[in-house]
Amino acid sequence: MNPIVESIKDTPLFMGMSGLELNAVSAFLEPRRYVAGAVIIRKGDPGTEMFIVRSGRVASLSVDGDGNQRVLYQFGPGRFFGEMSIIENETRSATCTALEDTELLVLDGIDFYRLVWEHPMIGSRMLSSMARVMAGWLDEASGFLHDLVRWGETARKRAVTDGLSGLFNRRFIEESARARFSRGSGEPPTCSALMLDLDRFHLLNERFGTEAGDSIISTAGAAYSRLVRDGDVAARLAGDEFAFFLPDASADEAIAVAERIRSETEALYLEFRAGSGATPNRVSLSASIGVATSPGDAADAQMLFAAADQALFRAKESGRNRVVRYTR
Repeated sequence: MNPIVESIKDTPLFMGMSGLELNAVSAFLEPRRYVAGAVIIRKGDPGTEMFIVRSGRVASLSVDGDGNQRVLYQFGPGRFFGEMSIIENETRSATCTALEDTELLVLDGIDFYRLVWEHPMIGSRMLSSMARVMAGWLDEASGFLHDLVRWGETARKRAVTDGLSGLFNRRFIEESARARFSRGSGEPPTCSALMLDLDRFHLLNERFGTEAGDSIISTAGAAYSRLVRDGDVAARLAGDEFAFFLPDASADEAIAVAERIRSETEALYLEFRAGSGATPNRVSLSASIGVATSPGDAADAQMLFAAADQALFRAKESGRNRVVRYTR
């Protein structure tokens, strides 16, 4: 059995999960060792990770009014801490140190949100387990679970999504692409990236105003969210710039997806008024898209998106409303 799965299968956080679910979780957990007395997190630091004690003991510390350090809580094997800073998007509320030589399993914040987003059942069980354990610690009322899920949902959306388009944000798509490359066998994986600009968006924004521009982005985002395949990632980068990451797509598959997105964009239209009382103007949209594929076009995630961006530039230079594949 996977050694990480073996060490987490009976912990309260993952209680009741199947072997497949535990294997999926274990891929996101990083073992990390601390010697006795080492500081793990400091009060006031950004909260970007949560921790599960694999062995050893950890103390949560606070300073009282007299300046004396007090132990608030001790975490032994199977216990977890640091999750609320991720859920609430807040700084650390306490300092935690290793009371003895300790091994932790570390879950990065972005991976926590990916688990909740990509594996809803795993995310739901983790949040429920957190609620049960923390309810015991804090002796909270029955409404605690509802509040925890609500906090987690708000924090997840804020961390990984773009509010205007409803798609993922730049951080999430870049992390997803880097993770795909880092989990390979040493050879660059087969995957593709699309870079998309809405044609003449800035002219429309200037003519009809920022509210119209926001409506265009929202409409395009809703369309793109329907078009991506299971496992693909659609994101808004900034302004009218969008990106798509297709983890297992060949060049031909990526071009087919890009053509479908371009065609759907061309079918979209909105109506705007240039001013109060003016006749409505029917506005059609179009998009230019650049396509790049690994391993032929790039050896890492950064190179992949850079190649797709170069192809996008050529698509715009050659007349817009078209798909162009990257060529060296």
